[in-house]
Amino acid sequence: MRFALVLLLLPGLLAAQLITNTQAIPKGPNPPVVFINGYQSSCAGTDFAGTFNSADKVLQASGIVSLFFNNCSVGGVAALRPSIEAEGVAFGQFLAGLKYEDGSAVTQVDVIVHSMGGLILRCYLSGKKDVSPASFAPPATVLVRKAIFLGTPHFGTPVIAQLAAFTGTDRQTNEMALGSQFLLDLNTWNQGADDLRGIDAIAIAGNGGTFNKTIPGFDDGVVSLTSSSLGFYRPGVTRIVPYCHTTAAILSQVGYCPSGTGVITDINTDITNPVSQIVTSFLTGTNAWKTTGIAAESQTTLSTTGGMLLQLRDATDAVVPITGATITSVTPNVSLPASTANISYSEALSTAKALQVSITPLSGTAQTASLNLASATSSVQIVKPGPVILPRGVIPAAGPAPFPYDVAPGAYVSIYGTNLASSTQVAGIPYPTQIGDVQVTVGNTLAQIVFVSAGQINFVYPNVAPGMTQLTVKNINGQHTVNVRVAPSTPSIFLLDAAGTAAARNALTSTVVGTSAPLRAGDFLSLYLTGLGATTVKDTLEYASVIPVITIGGQSVPIAYAGRSPGFAGLDQINCQIPAGIAGNAVPVVVTSNGRTSNTAFIAIQ
Repeated sequence: MRFALVLLLLPGLLAAQLITNTQAIPKGPNPPVVFINGYQSSCAGTDFAGTFNSADKVLQASGIVSLFFNNCSVGGVAALRPSIEAEGVAFGQFLAGLKYEDGSAVTQVDVIVHSMGGLILRCYLSGKKDVSPASFAPPATVLVRKAIFLGTPHFGTPVIAQLAAFTGTDRQTNEMALGSQFLLDLNTWNQGADDLRGIDAIAIAGNGGTFNKTIPGFDDGVVSLTSSSLGFYRPGVTRIVPYCHTTAAILSQVGYCPSGTGVITDINTDITNPVSQIVTSFLTGTNAWKTTGIAAESQTTLSTTGGMLLQLRDATDAVVPITGATITSVTPNVSLPASTANISYSEALSTAKALQVSITPLSGTAQTASLNLASATSSVQIVKPGPVILPRGVIPAAGPAPFPYDVAPGAYVSIYGTNLASSTQVAGIPYPTQIGDVQVTVGNTLAQIVFVSAGQINFVYPNVAPGMTQLTVKNINGQHTVNVRVAPSTPSIFLLDAAGTAAARNALTSTVVGTSAPLRAGDFLSLYLTGLGATTVKDTLEYASVIPVITIGGQSVPIAYAGRSPGFAGLDQINCQIPAGIAGNAVPVVVTSNGRTSNTAFIAIQ
């Protein structure tokens, strides 16, 4: 009701909210929204309304101005189409040049993307370079607060091949094809996955198409539900609506979108339009979007279906050329094609049980694997002998894994995977750089190792500069390398139990803090954590270069010391005095550093 009323009251403002002068953006109660369009078969006459209809008027009802990044502006209409990576670089430059009317820089935007536009945004977030082998240089500061993905082919689309006769192929379409190296690289850029740098994101996926004739309601005419889902990033953030991908007449001509079906980008002032409702709700911070459309995890087909990009590697982590793969655990067996990039792919596989897969190399014997696919999304599956680091498997050794998935220099870190070591061993201080046959290397630096087992390695991350690093686990059976992003700090508090009791001592008596030995006002607390980042040595102590903030019971408390715990590599310590007026058996403690907030731990105060 309020939405409709505002639309009626603001007729004069609705027509002027697509801001074309990026040096004179009006300030409002919400960040400006930047729209990115999808692939254009012809860039002639491309404009905002051609893709997003009257979305600017819809947002104006909530006091939000709109901007348009037209991907056709990169390289010029007559030029050969640039790569999606080059579009990502241009988008970053576009954001960096945004100014408010008073001349100040725009420091935060929301983004709405359609189709390939979502891949452009992901290239910006990851800093993906247009080189081979893949390389990433993510921006230190991300200017995006929220993002809405409309029908983005996160894991590709088969329609590229089907429509080639009509549209032709180019660099961008090749990158979006099923089984492309571009898509595998983009979906594994940070610890074998993509966390979208931790921005708040949702997806709107359409199932009004009929490209997949054998699975009704599985696509929007161009992109399947498993490809357009954001389940690879987080569960519960994909909403499905009964719409098609685009208004392009070609989809109706080839029978991929029934005539009269709604379009996922038709964001208009009709208050019954579910896409408009979801967009408005999410950007303005209400929860209505969570009940509009259907959740991906609840949709009949998608809830038991997953897709994958499958790659075979040898023990040294080198890619093995393949001719295809076969699912042998179903009758009849299902054959999966292989792309020219030696990636086998599928958009629709059952997730009811583990899949037994036989992978056929170009030469040599077939390799078998048992794969557990996630439902309601697609994933990358790397099959190899020897050590394997799990996706998102490099995390601070204290507390729950932080989000986004970064580590800090000098932190105590755990690696999770399979076949990481042949036996379980623990090292003493000083920590060695090899235990048994196991080594961990970051770049060219051997890391200090604390503990090894088949499924876990604990080690101290070397003191490297923030940015992208390559981490390698090596043992007698082979090696595996993943990219790991290093942030200036990622504070994570050590816990003593499942209830979240903080690892803490009374700094004067060294007594472990608990309900039987609570702290009192005036006592000094020593809190143990990791991830405070680089240090500066003063008077033999290693002080954290980035000064953290600690809150106890929601109250900010002055810090007496923050840095490495003396004598323990990877272990950090914060000393502070308990203020008056706080008491309880489970008083929450939170540490924030460089904008990153730790897990919440609890201490007893009497």
